[in-house]
Amino acid sequence: MQADNENTTIVAEDAQHERPADPPEPAGISAHPSDAAERERLAKEKAEYQDLLQRRQAEFENYRRRSERERGELLEFAAMDTVKALLPVLDDFERALKAGGEEVDKDYSRGMELIYQRLYEALKKLGLEPIASDVPVFNPHIHHAVEMVDTKDHPDETILEEYQRGYYFKGRLLRPAMVKVAVNR
Repeated sequence: MQADNENTTIVAEDAQHERPADPPEPAGISAHPSDAAERERLAKEKAEYQDLLQRRQAEFENYRRRSERERGELLEFAAMDTVKALLPVLDDFERALKAGGEEVDKDYSRGMELIYQRLYEALKKLGLEPIASDVPVFNPHIHHAVEMVDTKDHPDETILEEYQRGYYFKGRLLRPAMVKVAVNR
């Protein structure tokens, strides 16, 4: 009888292994209420992560634009300083060309003029623009009054003479023009 007990035990064990599988659940229906809650929690977490990702991408894009703008401003500032450092040389050339008389060698004078033109054109390509000297009225935003002359011959705040030319660099005032101004008191 012992053999029968062993067979029954084996048959009982086989019966446990051969259980039919549960039928598949229809889509959207959960067998356990905790599965629906888990799905909802995961969907909410996914939405939060997507929102965070979009915010980070926007922040990075803003950072990239700001960095490019700051880099451009830095380069412009460096160029502005370089051009400003060369303005005294340009002024010296202008004075030398005005001071030349008949006793100056014509070839030497022509060479000075060519060097001045090359320097001026190179600075102009970088963004240097002279302040128009034909502006007859004093403007404190673009002129620096070095001398004020009391006179009745000219209207008040009229520019009588320009001592040193003023310049813009890429639309910004680089150096105001130094001028003599008429004053009626």
